[in-house]
Amino acid sequence: MIFSSFTFLLLFMPCVLLLYRALPGRLRMPFLLAASLLFYGWGNPVWLLLILFSMVLNWGGVLLMTRGGRKPSRGALAGMIVLNLLPLLYFKYSGFLAGTFESLTGLRTGFTAPGLPAGISFFTFQAMSYVIDVYRGEAKPQRNFVTFSVYLSLFPQLVAGPIVRYTDLEAQLIAHPRPEYPQMREGLRRFCTGLAKKVLLADAMGRLWGAMNGNFAEAGALGAWVGLLAFSFQIFFDFSGYSDMAIGLCRAMGFSIPENFDRPYRARSLTEFWRRWHKTLTDWFRAYVYIPLGGSRRGRARRDLNVLVVWALTGLWHGAGWNFVLWGLYFAVLLVFEKRFLLENARWNRIPGWIRQGLTFLAVMLGWGLFSGFGGEMWKALFGGYGGASAETLRRCAAFAPLLLLCGGICFLPAPKKFPLARFAAPVLMILCLAALAAQGYAPFVYFQF
Repeated sequence: MIFSSFTFLLLFMPCVLLLYRALPGRLRMPFLLAASLLFYGWGNPVWLLLILFSMVLNWGGVLLMTRGGRKPSRGALAGMIVLNLLPLLYFKYSGFLAGTFESLTGLRTGFTAPGLPAGISFFTFQAMSYVIDVYRGEAKPQRNFVTFSVYLSLFPQLVAGPIVRYTDLEAQLIAHPRPEYPQMREGLRRFCTGLAKKVLLADAMGRLWGAMNGNFAEAGALGAWVGLLAFSFQIFFDFSGYSDMAIGLCRAMGFSIPENFDRPYRARSLTEFWRRWHKTLTDWFRAYVYIPLGGSRRGRARRDLNVLVVWALTGLWHGAGWNFVLWGLYFAVLLVFEKRFLLENARWNRIPGWIRQGLTFLAVMLGWGLFSGFGGEMWKALFGGYGGASAETLRRCAAFAPLLLLCGGICFLPAPKKFPLARFAAPVLMILCLAALAAQGYAPFVYFQF
């Protein structure tokens, strides 16, 4: 089930929110677990076996690691991490590894890649963070299976984040207070904002990008650049829209989860950009990979190596393909260069902020070009290999120009301090989204495949 579907918007969401509030406290967590499993298994019930395996493994494994109040051993921790990663490696990377082997050796393995379960990267990382935090003594083992399972499967953020650490939700899961109506209103307003980002902006930008990448020879340089700009807007509004919906739904049920985006395209350096974009993933890699490797404490050379390792893993986390690996290494190299030569350079810092912002966005946009997986045809078009633009490209660009300007204004201009008639915006946005969904259908979230 996805958020931008009539089944969710008109049936599942209102029923779950109203019943959750109406139920007595002792029944809220079992009900929320049942609702989350129904949400996850709606499209493919077989996926339930995977998340149930993760629940039992991590709940039971941690209790075994800590039985008798003892400190978990490193061997037990390593074993738990391996067991968590095995399903991820099989479902997400086995096809990639088999394909790479066939390309290098010329041998046919006959291996067919399995379908990728939605959200496997997200709930696997959440499970590992719980295990590691217990090992470090930063979290206490949760003895209630239902409470732990709700943490791992909480449906608003189950399939595309934000990635939530157990310590962020522990007290809320145990208390599970009844949400008040002002909380519910605030949460639903946030949800409607995110839904509008997805349906009204991201999906439209996706259609423009699809029109341009369908034939780069016809699109020409103008079409390739406009298409890549549209893809940059699409991936931002799609993912930040999902995060807004997840945060809003959690808020409507009385939970507070971390923010995931902070106007990232206004960043004036790549370091700042990655502190604003997918913040919970950045924090996860920092806490569980970068700092354990030594962070920046062992000199610049070791810091640079740690950055390369983290970003190679970040690229692979996003997808099983060499384009994702190259994307990760691309940002690793730029970040190392930036840390060494720019961030503490007085001349760089004297450059007007809007220029640094523009250069940062250009670097990010070219990175999205690598991320997209389109190869030589796109890069040839971007740098004029197919000429300027066809008449059809000009027509399409003109048709989408107002929406591109709107997206640019939202991304690059300062946020207004107060939005007039804000309380009426949510129902209007919901009506517009329902109308758009009825007219054009819905598109899957970009990050569902990660």
